Amino acid sequence: MLISQLDPFVAAGVVVATAATDAVYVMFTSAVVARKRVPAANWSSVWYLLSSFAVISYTNNWIYVCFAAAGSWIGAYASLTFLHRAPAGPPFGTPPSS
Repeated sequence: MLISQLDPFVAAGVVVATAATDAVYVMFTSAVVARKRVPAANWSSVWYLLSSFAVISYTNNWIYVCFAAAGSWIGAYASLTFLHRAPAGPPFGTPPSS
């Protein structure tokens, strides 16, 4: 498929879906690190629902992979920017200070 045959709405959908997928992945990882089973399971199911749209969309045309990569970057950047919480203490596994 040629670049001229791109559907701009599908391209935008891929960007939004992958951005949301990365944001949800950050929330999933946070829930796993916090050892919260139900939130981790919920975020995991949302993660797969969102990622399926992008995968189905860009498998028909390789150029959509570029839109998926852009959306992925946006989602990770935005989620770490807007969902960042101040740490409550030292990172897990840090040896106690003497």
